[in-house]
Amino acid sequence: MSEYLNGDGLILSAHYEQTMTQTVLPFLKEREKESQVQGDGGKPLYCVSYQADAPKGTVLIVHGFTENAYKFAEVIYSLLQNGFSVAAYDQRGHGRSWHDPKVTDPSLTHVGDFNEYERDLTAVCDAVLKSMPKPWMVFAHSMGGAVTSLFLERHPDVFSRAALCAPMIAANRGGIPYAMGKLICRAAKLFGQGKKRIFMSKPYAGPEDFATSCATGRERFDWYDKVKAENREFHNNGPTYSWTLESLKVTKWLLAEGAPERIACPVLLFTADEDNSVLPKEQEMFIRRVKNGRRVFVKGSRHEIYRSADDVLFPWWHAVLEFLKSGIQ
Repeated sequence: MSEYLNGDGLILSAHYEQTMTQTVLPFLKEREKESQVQGDGGKPLYCVSYQADAPKGTVLIVHGFTENAYKFAEVIYSLLQNGFSVAAYDQRGHGRSWHDPKVTDPSLTHVGDFNEYERDLTAVCDAVLKSMPKPWMVFAHSMGGAVTSLFLERHPDVFSRAALCAPMIAANRGGIPYAMGKLICRAAKLFGQGKKRIFMSKPYAGPEDFATSCATGRERFDWYDKVKAENREFHNNGPTYSWTLESLKVTKWLLAEGAPERIACPVLLFTADEDNSVLPKEQEMFIRRVKNGRRVFVKGSRHEIYRSADDVLFPWWHAVLEFLKSGIQ
């Protein structure tokens, strides 16, 4: 292992781009197996998997809103170094997976029904995980946390552990009341604007601003910001009216009577200290109803905890690894 990696296989920030380029990405490239899974409605989803040496189990990564599997390269590398095989995929409307052809702006993120995400996850489990070592566990971020939580409520016996990183149990509505937000989005859909950009969002215009980003680790931010700028398929940055409406509706589904109680596996939910993307109150409402659920508050972090500065990232990720390892028989 490189001298610029910590004991869990994460990169020391002072040597981030160099180590990512010379050590992490070549290692992943040697082991990656790309595939295409037919998601809900036959829509093609980009998937990638990696086999660890003497694997202890498999971790599925479910990314968040406007993200993709590639963004989690450092996390994937660490999991492999810790004996976990890994699977990941780009959700519909993201990255290298299917995009609605009527949504021509590559920076727009659209979905017609949030349930499509959950059915896509089911398809990935059926097509990819079945050939990977058990136990199966899941690490999900933000919107991926909402998709995964919905899946766990409907399919309680698939995963043995679930780590949720700042899950979108409820999206931050920017001060707009819930009912008004739904009314605006429904009106937009009624007038044929469902696949158009929501009024408070702007198209992707190149390098983004670290100060207003969801990351606190500058080197991690800079690395992916460059990757994003150079790859058109990674330009997602804003929602359609339809996506926004679906993100509002999913909160009621996740918190419906008896829903969180159906989750069978242990769930560790992490709330970010300075999160402006999702709401902490609904995270607490959700996790306290999960039979074997626990919530951890991560100080000094923004929404993307996995892109924090070293002093926050390293102890947080070590806790994630310990939680996942606790599920190995």
